[in-house]
Amino acid sequence: MARPGATCPQSVRRVLMAARALFFWALVYGYCGLCAFLAALRLLWSISRRPGETFRWAVRENPPACLNDPSQGTHCYVRIKDSGLRFHYVAAGERGKPLMLLLHGFPEFWYSWRHQLREFKSEYRVVALDLRGYGETDAPSHKENYKLDCLVTDIKDILESLGYNKCVLIGHDWGGMIAWLVAICYPEMVTKLIVVNFPHPSVFTEYILRHPSQLIKSGYYFFFQMPWFPEFMFTVNDFKVLKSLFTSQATGIGRKGCRLTTEDIEAYLYVFSQPGALTGPINHYRNLFSCLPLQHHEVVMPTLLLWGERDAFMEVEMAEITRIYVKNHFRLTILSEASHWLQQDQPDIVNKLIWTFLKEETKRKRE
Repeated sequence: MARPGATCPQSVRRVLMAARALFFWALVYGYCGLCAFLAALRLLWSISRRPGETFRWAVRENPPACLNDPSQGTHCYVRIKDSGLRFHYVAAGERGKPLMLLLHGFPEFWYSWRHQLREFKSEYRVVALDLRGYGETDAPSHKENYKLDCLVTDIKDILESLGYNKCVLIGHDWGGMIAWLVAICYPEMVTKLIVVNFPHPSVFTEYILRHPSQLIKSGYYFFFQMPWFPEFMFTVNDFKVLKSLFTSQATGIGRKGCRLTTEDIEAYLYVFSQPGALTGPINHYRNLFSCLPLQHHEVVMPTLLLWGERDAFMEVEMAEITRIYVKNHFRLTILSEASHWLQQDQPDIVNKLIWTFLKEETKRKRE
């Protein structure tokens, strides 16, 4: 017969785990409510100043010419057998060359990799994907279809559907999160990992709970937990938020960067002004808190982490901490004058750094 005290430690452990989970979800939904309240205040302020413009927005009917520029690559589609989803991507470079797979962030789509499509097609089959729910890729209606394991499986399935079993994987922002997870879950499929402005997911989840400043910068993660209101806020004043993300002094590309042209901005407005176009992308975030923390952490392939020091959304300290999770060659390069939108902000420097890393790793492997 078990002694009465024998079950105490186990009971205490369960109570502590329940209390921790309760605190976590209280934090998530409490901060979500605060972010929603602040967004509502901004909405009321906009209505008081420009009532006629606040609710005025337009669907862009025709794509700007830059989206069909043949120098960037060819528009292609692939349907995944298991999920039934059709994915859109733009490909450059000859078939049969090593695959370089590019994963965009939020609120972006394949076009954010236009500079890299042109640059690396000489030696790679470069594929810039529209992630699940983005652009011309299918967008399932239920938010449960955007869990992290679905997004990671998408990349594995796309790789196989393209006729490859491995690739150089590059991800920016949310695409960086997915790239880290693919590298962790399917290491045999990733020969080299390159991430732009996103730390290892475990670093992010641990850091955000200990640093209120990062919690504030990541407020949109919590705001996006709400239904429909985040999508609505993006449409206010004809997508002012979307434009400001790329162009404002606080969050946009700086004076020394390669600023987006009017046509570039119109490309983003064309994609995200379509009916329902924001729900899929935001659904990515609506499943995040139920999928973390990770059970497995280690990254075993050579890894390059590029970081714009002027990132308004991610604190640079997370970049250095990421090193402890990479059990192979790890290189970190921080660009002092660059923003969050690094591959668009400083395309020439980013391309040069990627080339150096790729050739360095090839040389190291031969030795």
